[in-house]
Amino acid sequence: MTGKIAGGIDVGSCTSKAVVVDGNENILGSEVLFSATDFEGAANKAWKNALLKAEVYVDTPIPVISTGYGRNSVKFASKSLTEISCHARGCLRYFKGPMTIVDIGGQDNKIIKIDRNGLRQSFKMNRKCAAGTGAFLEEMALRLRLPIEQLNDLAQNADGEVVLGSYCTVFSGTEVLEKIKSGHPVDRIVRGLFHSVVKRILEMDTLTDIVVMTGGVIEHNPFLIDLLRTHIPNEIATPPRPQIMGALGAALYALQEKTE
Repeated sequence: MTGKIAGGIDVGSCTSKAVVVDGNENILGSEVLFSATDFEGAANKAWKNALLKAEVYVDTPIPVISTGYGRNSVKFASKSLTEISCHARGCLRYFKGPMTIVDIGGQDNKIIKIDRNGLRQSFKMNRKCAAGTGAFLEEMALRLRLPIEQLNDLAQNADGEVVLGSYCTVFSGTEVLEKIKSGHPVDRIVRGLFHSVVKRILEMDTLTDIVVMTGGVIEHNPFLIDLLRTHIPNEIATPPRPQIMGALGAALYALQEKTE
């Protein structure tokens, strides 16, 4: 392959994402893998698979920028940037500011506000508690003895909702068991869990302008967007691949470095 190409790798606490882009900011190849306990190994494998999909030789010299929780594990990256900057840059590929970016990740949630010039105005992250994150939904799926892949359809098709009072992952688990014991349908409980994720987002910050939803939780559980629409009047949008926005942003920064 000829022409300008660059790469970005987002090593999250749950998954590692890699993206290869061309000089027109088009995605040539991407990969998402579980990070597990070997961040460096996951990053290397994700990058090789992304190159394979992009039909780029593994040994081709390409500028790469890393981001995310385990960004320092990407030994071949030329440098690393914060996930805040990279998520914002990835979203700006598809949307113009002003906007509020809501990223729901495996271990944390982020709200990033971008002005009309594409500059960051503010940033907030949830507290250390995992409530409202992907880890929260995974834990609740275990409690309910359900594959996490089934949660979105269950919540979407439920004919009602069981209201859950606790945001804490531990207390929510106990509350869910009590609801099951009381005979509440599982799909209504799952819908209640989804609503608790939305409420946690709403308590973090005011959502202004167009709201852009990103993250693996959104990519695999799009019904969360429908629930959020019942709470705010804003336009809500998602990029084509919400889960890889951080890696895409890193790749676009790497492309800019090479161009300059």
